Amino acid sequence: MPAQAGIRCVDWIDSRARGCAVSLRLKSIAQGWLAKGEPAMVAEIHQARGSTPRETGARMLISADIVEGTIGGGHLELKAIQAARELLASTTPRSAELHFALGPSLGQCCGGAVDLFLQPLTPEALVAWPDPLPRFTLQLYGAGHVGRAIVRLLEGIACRVQWIDERDDEFPREPSAPHIERLCGEPVEAEVDSAPPGAFYLVLTHSHDLDLRIVEAVLKRGDFGFLGLIGSETKRVRFERRLHERKFSTDTLQRMVCPIGVPGIEGKEPELIAIAAVAQLLQLPSA
Repeated sequence: MPAQAGIRCVDWIDSRARGCAVSLRLKSIAQGWLAKGEPAMVAEIHQARGSTPRETGARMLISADIVEGTIGGGHLELKAIQAARELLASTTPRSAELHFALGPSLGQCCGGAVDLFLQPLTPEALVAWPDPLPRFTLQLYGAGHVGRAIVRLLEGIACRVQWIDERDDEFPREPSAPHIERLCGEPVEAEVDSAPPGAFYLVLTHSHDLDLRIVEAVLKRGDFGFLGLIGSETKRVRFERRLHERKFSTDTLQRMVCPIGVPGIEGKEPELIAIAAVAQLLQLPSA
């Protein structure tokens, strides 16, 4: 059922949650391990020089029998896991610094070098764990099949998402990642004003009339980084005609992207549309 008019309801996720999706997920796992008293090590790339599989700041968690996250895989990661478990097995786990020239010492095709820092997982180590800046801020309108497929992809990407639908029961029962905020309320298009300047918008609701109201609100703001509308070329022509009647210029309407998605991905399955749409967002300059 739609939410009552004038009511803006937010799900369990703190709307202030920010930062990298993978980092936040890893932090959540680390918090759980700390709460259970699970001994573990944090492996962090302190410095990456030249061609390396991951960047400075990449982390992974290593316990006696579980590994979460990645510092790039391959021989480097194998060495990191072995070293971390040796430290864990000692009477008093300690920190250690390791240096790897990926080609000469590990036989990896990457020509770079990595300084790796291993330290026990402690509350202090977790507090010092920074949250990288997100790639973009997105308002995603629509919790149908395509919206759900897009969210599943964005759960593993560093971004901020407001996922908006007037039908609260359309959201899946399972919680989303911490950086994805679910909003329901009416009028839905009022949420457009809550996005920061330069935000991205994807509009794919169950109603063409609702799509039009949201698109109109975004175009009136004018400070968006991207506006994508799901649909065909025919839908675009119809929307342009109606928006022209509402005094929007041709130049303004050219900023509306419809159909959405990078070219070359054929098919109408929700998962394929989602892949094409997320790829398109990732090609855009960060907001």
